[in-house]
Amino acid sequence: MDTKVGIVGAGPAGLLLAHLLRREGVDCVVIEARSRAYVEERVRAGVLEQGTVDLLRATGVGARMDKEGLLHDGVKLRFQDRTHRIDIKALTGRAVMVYAQHEVVKDLIAANLAAGVPILFEAEVTRVEDAAGERPRIVYKQNGAEATLACDFIAGCDGFHGRCREAAPAGFFTTYDRVYPFGWLGILAEAPPASHELVYANHERGFALQSMRTPGITRAYVQCAPDEDIAQWPDERIWAELKLRLAASDGEGVNEGRIFQKGVTAMRSFVTEPMQYGRLFLAGDSAHIVPPTGAKGLNLAAHDVFVLAGALAAFYRTGAKAKLEAYSDVCLRRIWRAQHFSWWMTSMLHKFPDVAPFDRKRQFAELDAISASEAGSRFLAENYAGHPFE
Repeated sequence: MDTKVGIVGAGPAGLLLAHLLRREGVDCVVIEARSRAYVEERVRAGVLEQGTVDLLRATGVGARMDKEGLLHDGVKLRFQDRTHRIDIKALTGRAVMVYAQHEVVKDLIAANLAAGVPILFEAEVTRVEDAAGERPRIVYKQNGAEATLACDFIAGCDGFHGRCREAAPAGFFTTYDRVYPFGWLGILAEAPPASHELVYANHERGFALQSMRTPGITRAYVQCAPDEDIAQWPDERIWAELKLRLAASDGEGVNEGRIFQKGVTAMRSFVTEPMQYGRLFLAGDSAHIVPPTGAKGLNLAAHDVFVLAGALAAFYRTGAKAKLEAYSDVCLRRIWRAQHFSWWMTSMLHKFPDVAPFDRKRQFAELDAISASEAGSRFLAENYAGHPFE
């Protein structure tokens, strides 16, 4: 097989890139190691920035999001038995949309298949060859047979553990990494959320977050050890911990229901520089990971491929390479701002192991300062809602 752009990975980054390229008339093929059913049910974060929402709407894949998604004008900070609401809409003129990542994936798969974009499911990439050459190749196995896809360019959208970064010589990429000493135990439960907006809580027992997937499905998290044994967390313990950490003086707490999914997510920050080697471009989790506190992962991926699709379209229209050469610099500006915001939210809201009493007092003073200051609240709101796409 051959194509103009070979895309490794059918997550949000790869699928959105394929969708954008097809609209520009640029042929592409998507190669995905997992089955279609797996990627469509893989539950991940679901808070979309204004820019991501606008992009999905503008490119014809926002109808179901607008029908089923939950538009949020604010978020809540809860600490020391107090709740402060950050009015994102009033402070920025923007909002966020709660719409699960796997629903975005479903919409993008349907749109790509309807447009005739080949998506090769259950095709495991084993290596990328000649990434710095004129016709790089993706070698993969499907149905027990090895095959090769020759391309003009390769988009590595295959995640942190993917094979695309390996295509560059050892030492070419510089990586920046920070592993946090805690994780999130997350649940999905058949219960209407007690708050119609996300609640971020800093409690003496650790962080907690109340979110939602639908008006009848609660998504919630509690801070735990990064290697926590999920077997030690029966449903009763989870609900008891959520009630303690999310308790509020106004009576808004937690609604219980049947938990139908639970799991533990470790937390890290990670950036690869540059995001290009030859004709290989990295996008999404293959190039960067943020802790989920700032709700930036999917949104950074969307911005990466928005920039990359525009650069590739410009190349095929005019032969100009300037936008391709600027890809890393443009994306990394936004990535490092998001890394800072995600680190800041994480450090302000979590209880670190062996934390000194001084630092706990400082955390609460910082939350108090954000709550009392319009400028502080606006900083949080602007970053949470997301900056315009470049």
